[in-house]
Amino acid sequence: MPEQAPILIAYDGSSASQAAVDAAGALFAGAHAIVLTVWEPALAEMMIVPDATGMGSTMLPFDPSVARDVERASEQHAQAVAADGARLAGEAGLQAQPLAVEDLIDPSEAIAAAATERGARAIVVGSRGLGGLKSKLLGSTSKGVLQHASQPVVVVRHPEGQ
Repeated sequence: MPEQAPILIAYDGSSASQAAVDAAGALFAGAHAIVLTVWEPALAEMMIVPDATGMGSTMLPFDPSVARDVERASEQHAQAVAADGARLAGEAGLQAQPLAVEDLIDPSEAIAAAATERGARAIVVGSRGLGGLKSKLLGSTSKGVLQHASQPVVVVRHPEGQ
């Protein structure tokens, strides 16, 4: 009998994503899980700093070596976050492996694409439970995953501030 396809858990280290890991452990006990952290490349190319007068801001001159260092640090941080999530998933009863991927378009699209590429049978994602204006301004990764994923999506609601 072939091994069952993994589940994919979106994990960013927040309390909402920790709740998603716990729920995944309860729902899919013993399953193989991929704990995914999405990181954004090229942040150094968009660094804005206050100008000398304190009245506005200016773009930093582009320095390719600084951009590479920032990108490398961003990727390493994402790998560490994913590893922490995989450790938590292991504690929750899952056979977990970490994965960090670049967000080239949108985090929700990166999550859905990673789930498809790795043959995930389901995606588990946390939701902070933002409502009203905050939700409209900040968007919703869980909502985006629901729109882009071809797999079943489990959204674990975790009210903001808890």
